[in-house]
Amino acid sequence: MNSQQAFPLSWPLQWRRTDAARREAAPFFATVRGERSPSGYAPIYRKERSMESAAKGIINEVRSLGGAALVISTNIELRQDGLPFSNRRPPADPGAAVYFTLRQKRIALACDKWRRVEDNLWAIAKHIEALRGQERWGVGSVEQAFAGYTALPAPGESTGATWYAVLGVAHDAPFEVARAAYLRKAKRCHPDNGGNHEAQVRLNLAWDQARQAYGQL
Repeated sequence: MNSQQAFPLSWPLQWRRTDAARREAAPFFATVRGERSPSGYAPIYRKERSMESAAKGIINEVRSLGGAALVISTNIELRQDGLPFSNRRPPADPGAAVYFTLRQKRIALACDKWRRVEDNLWAIAKHIEALRGQERWGVGSVEQAFAGYTALPAPGESTGATWYAVLGVAHDAPFEVARAAYLRKAKRCHPDNGGNHEAQVRLNLAWDQARQAYGQL
């Protein structure tokens, strides 16, 4: 799975986070047909998108695309088959990220615009579907469609790292532990101490994501 793990959420470093106060209720609903009445009428209901249908949507879209080595990453604990559980308590951070390999390139897609993990996963699935359409419609190739979604590697790594890997702390470390780790690394990254701009940018982005995860923005 490399540095991209399914649980907890492994947010790609190149993707900015959505402020929690700006997240919205998603307009995504599944339709369910009710029991047929004696007169033959069967009502149709709308219900919220389930975790199972959202995860299957991702799997089907990546398979149709020809992708491999799929990782669905969220803050929902995993079933034995590696997919997120349904009917779990919603996490404070509903973000979702998807990683897969497409023609020898590692692709990263992420979404945290919506308030439910299921809806953020469904949004990614529909985004992949739309990008696949570019090739079907003859507007461009799959490579062009996914050119901007290559997972950015950190120095010395083959794949992107999580914020807590960059800080060098456990994913469930207390906020003060993470803050102390950031301050130590920030001193080393400063040009006066022999650091470099690339490392400083990477560290600051990881710290922004850490503050988001801790609710300390």
